Amino acid sequence: MEAVSTPVLVDGRRPPRVVAIGGGHGLAATLRAVRRYTTDVTAVVSVADDGGSSGRLRELLQVMPPGDLRKCMVALAEPGSILAEAFARRFDEEELAGHALGNLVLAGLMEAAGDPVAGIDEACRLLGVQGRVLPATAEPVVLKAEAACGQVAGQVAVMGTDRIRRVSLVPADPVAPAPVVEAIAAADQVLIGPGSLFTSVLAAVIVPGVAEAVRRAPGRTVYLSNLRPQEPETRGFTVADHVAMLLDHGVEPDVTVCDPATIELGEPSTPVVCAALARPNGLAHDPVRLAEVLADLIG
Repeated sequence: MEAVSTPVLVDGRRPPRVVAIGGGHGLAATLRAVRRYTTDVTAVVSVADDGGSSGRLRELLQVMPPGDLRKCMVALAEPGSILAEAFARRFDEEELAGHALGNLVLAGLMEAAGDPVAGIDEACRLLGVQGRVLPATAEPVVLKAEAACGQVAGQVAVMGTDRIRRVSLVPADPVAPAPVVEAIAAADQVLIGPGSLFTSVLAAVIVPGVAEAVRRAPGRTVYLSNLRPQEPETRGFTVADHVAMLLDHGVEPDVTVCDPATIELGEPSTPVVCAALARPNGLAHDPVRLAEVLADLIG
């Protein structure tokens, strides 16, 4: 696991409060960057996943899909934690094939607690998580898309669809947990993304309570653009197209951060910070480079 230096207080001041919203590997990458400049971070995670291990556990146990939550916990866990490494370990054997250990533990904790937030908090305590990981809503939701081909339901199905015009959730008014709304209201910085635009980013931020809290947030809202379009979900999208779709869904970033060496910029309608953000292989954000840019955008 990557070593991380501990953020320190500057002139005795408290560390900045940062909320990061999204899902999947993209949000985990953001969290690895954020923990380099603050110890006060809250991850707000999409719970629309219906594929793979998460989908199987969701259907079998009627619990929150644990996969994206687990990824965020591991990203914020104590550096060098063997338990965090074990949480990411995926089984190959028979009935357990495809399940990550952390998914099973987290599903069991949520079920035993009788409350997903309490179960997630307990998993975070076990892992020594720096910060807090919260679901965007405390009830399972189904992601729907309106696309050129018609209506599509389910995150996996939406991921395989192009020319998407709009996404929504079923039920349409899932409730955001109170700690989510409180964290956003107190944040010095709200980060959205990166990640698959429709199936990770918007799946979290269009929860009504989350969307309203972001609109009212006193801290600067920063959209972190993907390094490339997601095939086929956002095939051909520029950074400007990503921003336009956020605006169409009622999400208005104060600034957009992108790497123009990896994705076409277009003409975004928000202020833009361009920087070299990719790892050497170009496939993911480099946490050190991303942290430097984000720390400069506090306020």
